[in-house]
Amino acid sequence: MLAHSLGADAELRPLEPWQAPTFAAYVERHRAHLAPWLPWGVSITDEDAARAFLQRYADGTAADGGRIYGLWAHGELVGGTLFRIFDARASLCEVGVWLAPGSEGRGLITRAVTAMVDWAVRERGIRRVEWHCVPENTRSRAVAVRLGMTHEGTLRQDFEHAGRRWDTEVWAVLAEEWVTMHP
Repeated sequence: MLAHSLGADAELRPLEPWQAPTFAAYVERHRAHLAPWLPWGVSITDEDAARAFLQRYADGTAADGGRIYGLWAHGELVGGTLFRIFDARASLCEVGVWLAPGSEGRGLITRAVTAMVDWAVRERGIRRVEWHCVPENTRSRAVAVRLGMTHEGTLRQDFEHAGRRWDTEVWAVLAEEWVTMHP
């Protein structure tokens, strides 16, 4: 199993279709926390839906596209990260995250995303890394700030979820900014 240590008995590792039962159980346990922000927090209701979701990312990984990772602490799935978009030809990626409420405030997301952005910029030559969040998700926006990203604008009424139209903030960091901040 390939894994990246995040210290303190936590690691980042690929989240794969064979882990659909674990992922489905995680979503079920934390649905109330995930659903306000993540459409898949509503749509993943069983192992089949979880497997299909994870398979899309497995296919993306195989095609050098989007990828998904689980955050594990003390052997338990506590959250995850993904390259929702990973386009090496365009030199662009978008990072997304989620975390169980009991694991917040430990720096897991910041450490995981730092490792992902380092890999994308230093190994893959990605020039622009984006972070999208809704303005009301203050924890997500705080991570973008901690990572040194710049708020570039807000897409008004960008998508529909949970019976309303949501704005999306776009944050980004350029490769040259990243390597200066993270020598």
